[in-house]
Amino acid sequence: MSKKIIFTNGLIDLAQPRLGTKVIFKTDDFFASANRIIYPLPPVFKDGLFDKNGKWMDGWESRRKRTTGHDYIILKLGKPGLIKKVDVDTSHFNGNQPAMISIEGTNSSSNKISQLKWLPLLSRKKTRANSHHLFSVNSKKNFTHIKFNIFPDGGVARLRLFGSIIKSKKLKNKKMNLASLLDGASVIACNNEHFGKAENILAPGKAKNMGDGWETRRRRSPGFDWLILNSLDGKEINKIEISTHHFKGNFPSHCSLQATYIPTSKSSKTIVNSSVKWKYLLKNAKLSSNKIHIFKNDLMKKDKINFIKINIFPDGGISRFRIYGKKI
Repeated sequence: MSKKIIFTNGLIDLAQPRLGTKVIFKTDDFFASANRIIYPLPPVFKDGLFDKNGKWMDGWESRRKRTTGHDYIILKLGKPGLIKKVDVDTSHFNGNQPAMISIEGTNSSSNKISQLKWLPLLSRKKTRANSHHLFSVNSKKNFTHIKFNIFPDGGVARLRLFGSIIKSKKLKNKKMNLASLLDGASVIACNNEHFGKAENILAPGKAKNMGDGWETRRRRSPGFDWLILNSLDGKEINKIEISTHHFKGNFPSHCSLQATYIPTSKSSKTIVNSSVKWKYLLKNAKLSSNKIHIFKNDLMKKDKINFIKINIFPDGGISRFRIYGKKI
């Protein structure tokens, strides 16, 4: 197997705003808005830029605490889910990062702060300047709200909460897009995402720009690029949409789709290895610039699916992918 394969294991950032996640409370964000901590792009440093309260920073930064206690924010997750990994990013905070952080969570239908009962998710951890802090989480609980604590004060550029969205059981027998990020579809592996994350193609709405799609580097060797996604369990696939919006000189020449149904849990490596033998859902479909392409399923009309491999030839970018069928 190629060492270049990127395994995401179906984990997505549950803190990203396009899922509906938002900051609903903060103790203080005097120097830098708490809302920036979940901004999707990597943090930047703007040399010499100041606002009325001091140096402009791309992240959340509280003032120097002169009372007892600590600062924290509360996130309402747009989609409840299981959290497996955390990235606390203090990029560009050097001398003003917190001494320590911790994370708590709850599963609640209420947004009233006083009614939320918190469970420990990540115990206190020391933080360093200008660094990514990656932590694994062992909890098997689903969370709707997250409390991010910093001790005693300071700044954090980004908070990423990698996990999986709870797949709704209420959608059974409904005809729908089985590759929707909002309903729990996810990318488990791809061979390259140099210019744009593979996950973007599952996002709602039209892509904002090329950076809001999946784009690979220019291929200088034989072969083709690909990704594998875990869709909702479905059948009776009737329509496929592949969008190349914004990709005008860098769209793939053509693409193909392979699919299968795997009833039991398998490792990402096993799934990738078996994908070369999957049946074709779409073969040699020509793609054009900056366009939504609509295809009918003529090859797997009666098959159940829950994994799809998108092959693009030889490289390039697509912005969105939709596949319509009946949820099972």
